[in-house]
Amino acid sequence: MPEPGAAPRRSPQGVPYTELQHIVNADGLHLFCRYWEPASPPRALVFIAHGAGEHCGPYDEIAQRLKEMSLLVFAHDHVGHGQSEGERMNVKDFQVFIRDSLQHVDLIKSRHPDLPVFIVGHSMGGAISILAACERPSDFAGVALIAPMVQMNPDSATPFKVFMAKVLNHILPSLTLGSIDSKWISRDKKQVEAYDSDDLNFHGGMRVSFAMQLMGAAARIEREIPSISWPFLLLHGDADKLSDIRGSRMMHENAPSSDKKLKVYEGGYHALHHDLPEVAESVLKEVTSWITEHLPVSTSQQPQGS
Repeated sequence: MPEPGAAPRRSPQGVPYTELQHIVNADGLHLFCRYWEPASPPRALVFIAHGAGEHCGPYDEIAQRLKEMSLLVFAHDHVGHGQSEGERMNVKDFQVFIRDSLQHVDLIKSRHPDLPVFIVGHSMGGAISILAACERPSDFAGVALIAPMVQMNPDSATPFKVFMAKVLNHILPSLTLGSIDSKWISRDKKQVEAYDSDDLNFHGGMRVSFAMQLMGAAARIEREIPSISWPFLLLHGDADKLSDIRGSRMMHENAPSSDKKLKVYEGGYHALHHDLPEVAESVLKEVTSWITEHLPVSTSQQPQGS
């Protein structure tokens, strides 16, 4: 509890956390949360993990669609993102993102212990989702991934650049590299404008130290892929310049899971759920139908009160 008379903790936008839904992570940082609760008793829980530099607000469309299927959807802004505390788009260890996600899952699962849990992750959130499910393989009924960051782009992560990044990480960890070019997020100009004008998105350059955390996460995923047994859905655009499709292809090919699906969107950019309207609609349909197909039959057929 805060000291009597102490000023309330406020979000980076200046809103007291007493007025915002939030959880407090293991480091004592407040993370802003969103919940989409169906009117009828939920059939499953779905955690959404957003990508680097963005926040969970733009996932409202997917969440609403899942909520309509009687699923309880929840999300938070990762540390250093959106309305959560923490240095902007910087983290001491990528594991913090995974740990916080599992903490949130455990919290909601404690209220609904009998329901299956799914994760939907985009971009860096895809990497978080994969590693969270690898850490707790029996906890998740399935993982739906939209343009996940599985591998670093080989064109930008050349051996020389990786070597230089490691050197710079020791000397100048806060040195910023180029910022994300928003034109590669979507082929829909309106969506690019919405991304650019959203003050909760991070529009600065990526630090060397953050790039190193992403590289470390990609290396971990590569080591984990041969042991992935849980069901997963991969959706990726073949013109994605921000998250390399070769990573999704490699995961689909090499993961031993008996229940896996890869759907490639020809010409699709990075944020497929915000790409051209017909692509965005297809993504919503793919994710919702895949999750509902993976619901245990018993949850909908159990007699009331059992």
